Amino acid sequence: MIAQLFTTLGCHLCEEAHELLLSLAGQGMDLRIELVEIVDSAELMDRYGITIPVIKVEDKEICWPFSIDELRAFLENET
Repeated sequence: MIAQLFTTLGCHLCEEAHELLLSLAGQGMDLRIELVEIVDSAELMDRYGITIPVIKVEDKEICWPFSIDELRAFLENET
């Protein structure tokens, strides 16, 4: 599955979310992580500017804060 992580440079919470995704992938979850830099798009800045990190799979999103268990449950429900 493809998980888009909406992020921006210097966002420590985004780095934490990325680490959680990497951890789940390392535990065997079939996961491709796509980092989406929001400052490259005015539309993305308007939508995610104050809510990042946000992880999107297909048309569903999970917004920070989330634990690894909450993220796992979100991703498992998308398969």
